Amino acid sequence: MHVAFVSMETAHSADRRGLERARRTARLLADRGHEVTYLCAQWWGGDAVPTFEHEGIEYRRVTREPAESAFAAKLPAALWRAGADAIHAVHGPPRHVAVAEKVGTMLRTPVLVDWFGDGAAEPGSQSRAASGGDLVTVPSELIRTRVREYGADDGSVRVVPESIDLETIREAPTDDRFDVVYARRLDEHANVGTLLLALAERRRRDWSAAIIGDGPEREAVETAARELRIDDRITFTGALPERERVSIYKGAHVFAQTASVEPFATELLRALACGCLGVVEYQADSSAHELVEGVDRGRRIVSPEEMAEVITAAGNVPRREYNGAFEKFGHEAVIETYVDCYEEIRAEQGLF
Repeated sequence: MHVAFVSMETAHSADRRGLERARRTARLLADRGHEVTYLCAQWWGGDAVPTFEHEGIEYRRVTREPAESAFAAKLPAALWRAGADAIHAVHGPPRHVAVAEKVGTMLRTPVLVDWFGDGAAEPGSQSRAASGGDLVTVPSELIRTRVREYGADDGSVRVVPESIDLETIREAPTDDRFDVVYARRLDEHANVGTLLLALAERRRRDWSAAIIGDGPEREAVETAARELRIDDRITFTGALPERERVSIYKGAHVFAQTASVEPFATELLRALACGCLGVVEYQADSSAHELVEGVDRGRRIVSPEEMAEVITAAGNVPRREYNGAFEKFGHEAVIETYVDCYEEIRAEQGLF
């Protein structure tokens, strides 16, 4: 199958999780033998180089610079030249999604809109982007609800979760230095305070913790740990490669998820697959609680006091280094879901 991805920005040019999700999906499709064309603004060098092959994906220049109006104007011709079997529009500027949807209708090419939940919002245009595609894929029920609020029909929205590398989890060595782990970009939504207060409640007990990640709030978090007089038992690792994070998760007992905004809690998922007990503070703008509903090694809490109690009780839960219950989130299983989605919307249009 030939799939044309549409996104002015890519993970090579902008730091956004929705773009990284698109890059991973395109790469996994290419790895499975599908033809993948990625229509975007140029992010590679050489003005005279309109296409660029990378990771099995053919990136095609629509515009030289990321200019929204110019990209929207040139996208129809680019899609016509691509001649794909399906269009995978990455939710970003809703105008681009709407153009892709309109062109798909004219070309009789089905359009899947992948809506992660971190794309740019334009007043009055989100509803057009949400309702014009043949299918909208979202990472969680939280984002599904929001897309439906923008006007998408319930039957046209499908949850396709983030995927993880199970092979890395199985093969990574175990780093057992820490009892409790937190991992996320340390920004205004990190909300590490809940964990710090819970750990301070257990000041007289024996424990060690790691806070993995970097960002603008790191200094404030480190200051809070010092003020609570628990900084001597917390290691701030900074950002770490995936394999190193996985090694730490495999050796830890508890993974704490407290972020206030999370379209999909990928690090929590990795930690659960590594056998951690996942402790999730419920947040209205986070989907993390969805991963621990009905899971025996998952706990939901609403306060630092509850988190402290769960961390203490975790001492009675046997340690594990792998949890097969999360194999449905592996790369192979999730990319197969995308392929099923493309085939489904093609079949609905009588295309086989």
